[in-house]
Amino acid sequence: MFPTKILLATDGSQDAARAARMAVTFSEKLDSELHVVHVGVVPSAYAPAESKIVDPESYERMREVAERQAREKLDEEVEKIENMGKVAGAHAQIGLPDAEIVHLAKEIGAGLVVVGSRGLGPLTRAVIGSVSESVVRHANCPVLVVRGYGDGDKDYLPAKILLAFDGSKEATAAARAAVEIASGTRSELHVLHVLQPERYMPYHPGPEAWEWEANLARAKRLARPRVEEQAKRMEAEGVVVAGTHVAVGKPDHEIVASGEELDAGLVVMGSRGLSRLDRALMGSVSDSVVRHARCPVLVVRGQKHAEG
Repeated sequence: MFPTKILLATDGSQDAARAARMAVTFSEKLDSELHVVHVGVVPSAYAPAESKIVDPESYERMREVAERQAREKLDEEVEKIENMGKVAGAHAQIGLPDAEIVHLAKEIGAGLVVVGSRGLGPLTRAVIGSVSESVVRHANCPVLVVRGYGDGDKDYLPAKILLAFDGSKEATAAARAAVEIASGTRSELHVLHVLQPERYMPYHPGPEAWEWEANLARAKRLARPRVEEQAKRMEAEGVVVAGTHVAVGKPDHEIVASGEELDAGLVVMGSRGLSRLDRALMGSVSDSVVRHARCPVLVVRGQKHAEG
């Protein structure tokens, strides 16, 4: 399933530099073209407040300046990246960064988008979100969000990959991606399945309420062979599965905690693509893991979302 084209979005930040190193590594190891995009930000001509204060001529001049600056910045970043690997295409865009990245990825047929995460503070994130999270949410292809590497000389091959697997179609797609990455980078794989205790609690208090702990323990016993079966399927494709893990708790918390405990270099997971209402009310597991994990996170969409 892995891409013939990788799109790296860069803004010159430290996290973008880390993302570039990992994108170059994946491009080389997975035999994929590397494309680079930088988006220059210009006010929207259709935003009510801006349309009242920016006349057409001034707006056009602003756009010309933004385009020139975007091209200059792109050339600067591409020069740095070409010191590490080959760049097949360079793209300077103007507009909202997340929208332009998603649109370009679809236009060039990218199979993977790589972005850095600046780790906005809680208040800023609550107000405007972040480009990386928006790209994860809206892209039709897998998105790799890179953060957590502070050493510029660090090897950007993930020695350990943690696959979060729940049996869904999206998780199955994520498993295929994890196998291909592990095979190309010679990384060891770990498979994690998380049980949510609230699903085994009784709806109403009664004589059987005490049985929920027994139900949870039974579910954990049943989950173990399913996870091991998934590991066997992955090993049959020639990769090393170093460990299988069953945890109990909130999926996002357990995935992040397991990644830290294993010192994983990459977390791979599926995304079920919650509706706008569900996401507004509770967010999603993938959003939370992208936000809190200390290592890069690859979020893989299911085939239905990709076709949509």
